[in-house]
Amino acid sequence: MKVLVIQPKIGIGDMVIYLPYIHAISKKYKTPVSILVKENARASELLVDDINIDEILILDRKKNKSGLHDGVSGFFRLVKEIKNKKFDKIFIYSGSLRYFLIAKLAGIKNISQYPFFRSKDNIVTSAKVFTECELDTIISTQPTLYLKSEKIDLTKKKMSFSHKHICLGISASGPTKRWGIDNYIKLCKKINDIYPSKFYLAGGKNDKSLIEEVLKSNIGLSCVSFDNFTIKNTLPIIKNCNLYIGNDTGWMHISSALGVKSLALFMDSPVMAYGKYSKNIFTIVPDGETEESTTHDTLGKDRISLDKVYNESIKLLS
Repeated sequence: MKVLVIQPKIGIGDMVIYLPYIHAISKKYKTPVSILVKENARASELLVDDINIDEILILDRKKNKSGLHDGVSGFFRLVKEIKNKKFDKIFIYSGSLRYFLIAKLAGIKNISQYPFFRSKDNIVTSAKVFTECELDTIISTQPTLYLKSEKIDLTKKKMSFSHKHICLGISASGPTKRWGIDNYIKLCKKINDIYPSKFYLAGGKNDKSLIEEVLKSNIGLSCVSFDNFTIKNTLPIIKNCNLYIGNDTGWMHISSALGVKSLALFMDSPVMAYGKYSKNIFTIVPDGETEESTTHDTLGKDRISLDKVYNESIKLLS
């Protein structure tokens, strides 16, 4: 039995959120499954040690419609690519008619798919209800990122036992989801006064100015930047961290899936959609908000106090 899962959402966080359902499909059919995902989901790095994954295929669709799988020619190109793999079964985590037709034309006889033209709803609830119905089983929403034990142990030996190790998620998909960098600098200083710590700055190429600001600050010597690391190489480091503190971003989802306590600041995104699926996520919301009231329009980055984040951090580090 050859099984394909199409997960067309773009983010790293989305990729992590769908992992319990991909793993459940693999377990049900007793075989590793192939996945079709967008490159920005970074599956090839996140899932390098995942025995539930057979092959990672890249879905090349872009906002400007210039991707290899966009348009009519891209449609038939994808049909051909999938047909050549000779899949027996497909799960489509999208209500798009396009993917249904691609599966049909690729000769896949057994198709499971979200309802066509469905309204947007909670990403976790949708995936859980759909997969549980298809597999006739109960599935935990808790994701797991698998790493080979030798990678974890080798990295652990290089990390000081006399320090706390904290991953700082300073990056974000937009400015309204980013806590001020000066707040992070002050937070690190306060934590360092209680627990000598090493801070790992989780950011990307677009965060270089923020990273440089931290490295030039009075806590710079206690920091290591991830900006020149591949995601694959950061995973064993994060796995050995005592805590993640940071914005609601892909790094938060990665940390929680690695089993790390993750203190997530939800300034402009819904906690109920992205912060309640994992037992490892601990949320902070802006003053005047509740977990239920946060949305993509909360605009609360200036309503999360340094003291609140510090107190919760110390509690989780204790």
